[in-house]
Amino acid sequence: MRVRRGIGVLFAVSVAVTGLVSSSVASASRPLEKTPVAKGYGGAVVSDTVESTQAGLDVLRRGGTAADAAVAVAATLGVTDPNMAGLGGGGYFVHYDARTGEVSTIDGRETTPAAGGPDMFINPATGKPYAFPEAVTSGLSVGTPGMLATWERALRRWGRLTLAETLKPAIKVADRGWPVTPQLRKEIEQNQARFKQFSSTAALFLPGGAPPEVGSTLRNPDLADTYREIARHGTRAFYGGPIGHDVATTVQNPPLAPDATITPPKGTMTVEDLRGYRTIDQAPTHIQYRGLDIYGMAPSSSGGITVGEALNILETVDLGALDRTKALHYYLEASKLAFADRNRYIGDPRFVDVPQRQLLSDAFARSRACLINPATVIPAPATPGNPGATDCAPTATTPQTDENEVHTNHFVVSDARGNVVSYTNTIEQVGGSGIVVPGRGFLLNNELTDFNFTPTQGSAPDPNLAAPGKRPRSSMSPTIVLKNGKPFLALGSPGGSTIITTVLQILVNRLDFNMPLPEAVASPRATQRNTATTTAEPAFITQAGGLRTLGHTFTEQAEIGAAAALEFTHRGQVLAVGEPTRRGGTSAGVVIPIR
Repeated sequence: MRVRRGIGVLFAVSVAVTGLVSSSVASASRPLEKTPVAKGYGGAVVSDTVESTQAGLDVLRRGGTAADAAVAVAATLGVTDPNMAGLGGGGYFVHYDARTGEVSTIDGRETTPAAGGPDMFINPATGKPYAFPEAVTSGLSVGTPGMLATWERALRRWGRLTLAETLKPAIKVADRGWPVTPQLRKEIEQNQARFKQFSSTAALFLPGGAPPEVGSTLRNPDLADTYREIARHGTRAFYGGPIGHDVATTVQNPPLAPDATITPPKGTMTVEDLRGYRTIDQAPTHIQYRGLDIYGMAPSSSGGITVGEALNILETVDLGALDRTKALHYYLEASKLAFADRNRYIGDPRFVDVPQRQLLSDAFARSRACLINPATVIPAPATPGNPGATDCAPTATTPQTDENEVHTNHFVVSDARGNVVSYTNTIEQVGGSGIVVPGRGFLLNNELTDFNFTPTQGSAPDPNLAAPGKRPRSSMSPTIVLKNGKPFLALGSPGGSTIITTVLQILVNRLDFNMPLPEAVASPRATQRNTATTTAEPAFITQAGGLRTLGHTFTEQAEIGAAAALEFTHRGQVLAVGEPTRRGGTSAGVVIPIR
């Protein structure tokens, strides 16, 4: 990565929640301003960076489908949002097909190398688990990436363009450069101690030994060349070819800097692991809520089931008729109970018998909802329910599962044909494993630390221990909501295990509290994940006096999530909504804006 100071441009970040996109968004020849809300026709994109949103809009203007645009957005985010996602990671792709009316998903989650297993995070020198920071910043944490395979699969199923065509915008940005935002600099600063441990990472992110200045222009010619190689030779260049060989070599022998102060555990990934990687086509989770059809991501993600179970619990009461304190109490308690069940039962379904049908049944929801006392909190951590039960059973405390997921990125896309994509992708921690593949320009994930290092469920089986080929449990929750069989909402968020509660809270805000979508996204958040205290943003805590009288306690966190959402209104209009301030704001755009 090369830095040219003084010629970068800082993009204006609008903090007006209700402002519409300016005419510059619609013009392919003028730069796209970063604005959180846009409304119009012909397709829409909401993503973390202006360059990625512009890439998606440009593909839509050329007649590409939502899937084509989604790949262009994801590839460009690999350039401009490199600490969150990219070729070294994976994700979950949810798609609505306007021609068939079907919602489908692709599981592109990373997998455990063949040499991995349930004891892989036990330090052989001590017989005890590695400390989490030690495991993260290592080759041992790197799962076999599924990102590129997901792009290929999505294009084959729903695209009109070739992979080479959808990579062009990202190549252009990587070659020409993009301006350093305050958010990007902050992420690099937070990771500076880790990044300087690896020569390839320091060269990319710490030019001259320090994070690049805000407003300076970054370039990533190595990543541009990597994308060109994939465009010429296809995904086989990654899954078994020269790029894959470089990935495997880096995992097995991380490129330590001469002055490195760590000796990270080495990984076991081989070229054969990459060659054998496959995405999975699978049916989405599905529930009905307030007359709407809610579709989400099935395991290996826990998102669809956990959001769905919590909504089923909440449907047993009329939240809109309650005062706000009681309604939020039910929201927090439903999330607590759903997380207890998530931790106990959900894992990779090829290795674990996940009782998905029972967990999403109305009868099971009633057996959980009856535990919620409108006058006081359920002691946490609450015990999981019996998925076969229909009667109300008392709850008790249970072993608590550590939540190691931290961040991702999420974006949404629609096209003029009515197709919709909700796509969450990640390299896990901010900065992933901290290891850049030398000469290739992208960070590797640390997804395998999403596994539990040791059993967490007491005498019960733990569904989230590593095994060869197994996908670690995720919280990613890309969601599509249909009304009368047609798209109504598409949404998702980054944020590790807070993704589930962010999506849940936005749905409750929009569907039960009747907030306009921009307000539903921007409102203060709280996340209850079966823990003794609820993590919440400062503005939520300020207003939480009534909840405290019911026994809720709070731990402050500056920001929770960074959502992207679409709402389909009438006569083909789409409302594209991102964050006005979280993570520096997100970029919403439409092909033909309403002025």
